[in-house]
Amino acid sequence: MPELATEVEQLSLVIEIGGMPVRVNTSDPGFLTMLQDRYAGFVGNSDHAEVEFDVDLTPPRPADPDADVRVTQQSGRWSLERGDFRAQWEPASRRGWIRQSANPYSIDAVLRIVHTLVLARQGGFLLHSASAIRNGKAFLFAGVSGAGKTTISRLAPPDATLLTDEISYVRKRDDGYTAFGTPFTGELAKLGENVSAPIAALYLLEKGLENRIDPVTPGEAARALLANLLFFAEDQELVQLAFHSAFEFVKRVPVSRLTFVPDARVWELVR
Repeated sequence: MPELATEVEQLSLVIEIGGMPVRVNTSDPGFLTMLQDRYAGFVGNSDHAEVEFDVDLTPPRPADPDADVRVTQQSGRWSLERGDFRAQWEPASRRGWIRQSANPYSIDAVLRIVHTLVLARQGGFLLHSASAIRNGKAFLFAGVSGAGKTTISRLAPPDATLLTDEISYVRKRDDGYTAFGTPFTGELAKLGENVSAPIAALYLLEKGLENRIDPVTPGEAARALLANLLFFAEDQELVQLAFHSAFEFVKRVPVSRLTFVPDARVWELVR
């Protein structure tokens, strides 16, 4: 007599970043535990998820996880692919699937991509920048690798709350912009706090021989912002929206160049 197939139990976890709950479904308890550890502080209990993914775990592929990401859309469905994962997501149904091995890096990439797609239509974005809250206001510190994002995060005083040392989450509000903490880490390898505050300023980082703040032109500010945006989609409409979001941001948020010596006194300028 043939054996009856047993129903596999589905386990779920809600990862809430930037106020957007994403439900991840898996049948693997070990993978669920890994996600709980990886996104500690960002695990929510919302019954309503804006995005839901079923994760199908596969054996590791002999591929380069740093390979280029491809993000394309066809008939209202997004396809996301890199050497270490494949995924699809349909915004209309809010559902999708991910095929990856049991590692935290692949799903991390999928989450970043999906957040950029959602934010693009809302006037927000993910930005290569450190960010922190001080005196109830959020400050962003943008720059290419080596500009000092990790350094300025490490030098933050006790009264500053670190949101991220690597990737800032920016949402547009009626009265300005709000920065949220993220679990996306850089060299500091420290998860940001899951809190938010209105953005008071964006600083373009540059290491130098003294601590000073210099103005930049709106054009320079917009170019620097665009150079540090996380954006993956091969979609002309979203590209145009990203450009519009960058120019809107620099119109409404002060942008300056922050030259600094790597010591804690630089934070005396950040208020």
